[in-house]
Amino acid sequence: MRKLYIRTFGCQMNEYDSAKMADVLHARNGLEQVSDPAEADVILFNTCSVREKAQEKVFNDLGRVRELKAARPGVLIGVGGCVASQEGESIIGRAPYVDLVFGPQTLHRLPELIARRLESGRPQVDISFPEIEKFDDLPPARVEGASAFVSVMEGCSKYCSYCIVPYTRGEEISRPLEDVLVEVAEVAQRGVREVTLLGQNVNAWRGSGEDADADFAALLELVCEIPGIERVRYTTSHPREFTDRLVDAHARLPKLAAHVHLPVQSGSDRVLTAMKRGYTALEYKSIVRRLRRACPEVSITSDFIVGFPGETDEDFRQTLELARSMAFDGSFCFAYSARPGTPAAALPDDVPAEVKNARVRELQALVDATAAAVSQSMVGSLQRVLVTGPSKRDPDELAARTSNNRVVNFAGAARLVGHLVDVEITEARAHTLRGSVPGSMPATAATCGTAERAGGSDGGSR
Repeated sequence: MRKLYIRTFGCQMNEYDSAKMADVLHARNGLEQVSDPAEADVILFNTCSVREKAQEKVFNDLGRVRELKAARPGVLIGVGGCVASQEGESIIGRAPYVDLVFGPQTLHRLPELIARRLESGRPQVDISFPEIEKFDDLPPARVEGASAFVSVMEGCSKYCSYCIVPYTRGEEISRPLEDVLVEVAEVAQRGVREVTLLGQNVNAWRGSGEDADADFAALLELVCEIPGIERVRYTTSHPREFTDRLVDAHARLPKLAAHVHLPVQSGSDRVLTAMKRGYTALEYKSIVRRLRRACPEVSITSDFIVGFPGETDEDFRQTLELARSMAFDGSFCFAYSARPGTPAAALPDDVPAEVKNARVRELQALVDATAAAVSQSMVGSLQRVLVTGPSKRDPDELAARTSNNRVVNFAGAARLVGHLVDVEITEARAHTLRGSVPGSMPATAATCGTAERAGGSDGGSR
């Protein structure tokens, strides 16, 4: 076996997991990734069960690669991720040509699963929840570029009524503090300047043992102190875990990004209760307002589920009001669809599809208008950006990311890649900004933290 193909569905956690699959199979089996499944000896689908009909989409994709296995019987096909965790051995029953089924917490066992498959000739299934073992057994990450993701916790213990994640990824498990700091330090030594801390509810991270008193705000502070790291992001946060200490971190830490993704899901207290979100619309608004007092430049983005069972016109009006008053800088709006195995799946899905879709369009248009106004307000400002590489549309230009998570394209020397530089914003486009590198000018980028506001040069972030 020489070549590996991975197709990834879903969130950034899945993207992170796919990178770890590639790392472990490269370290243990010498597999190199390819972009064409027809070239691969091992084909993996890293699945997500959040969206509607996720299982059917997986089997459709499996059907497309079945002929590859028929032509080359030695090809191994694997299904990982949340659909694998949810469906388990039934995947083999429906698609007997699948060789491997593994969950998000057992991806580190892929080399052993492959070995057992080759030795026994039988499909291998492992969808257990071995807690922190996954991180202990993974090889060092292969880093490309100036930014990297580091997972700090796994699973979810919130049990929102519509969500399958607690059942497919398990309860919340925090990585030990020292392990997280060591991984961040390692990627920093390889040239990473911006790190994003990941978790299903990342701000639910808690220390253990001697570090039992440490909370997520303390973790952020320690990560910001690591030499070489100039910008720190995190996703996805949960309102129930957004403490005063975390709010204060956005005022104190100059390297902490001026951007927070904070899903609200609905602006109706009645719907939030039915969703079992654990907060009210007023409590959510209070968090955002305190964040903006701590860091006036902060950009807030969110998630919405529209058309939850029983959602009325008045419930949706309250969601629109919340979105308007919070002036979100972006959002992911989804029409509700039942996830088998969740409590909400037992509720009558009584909002017609055409009503759901119309509400999604109206809500997304409102948020998009706010985001466009924010982009326009940035024209003429100087932004501290991390240069990530060539622009996708014009390889002769550079692409970079602002503190508030916008892409900026500009003309500049290739030596700037991997560095934080000051760029003047000259134009706001539909989904990106344009900029130019000025002469020697002081940085006034959107950042949080007292050192930056005092004119420090410690690097801004979103």
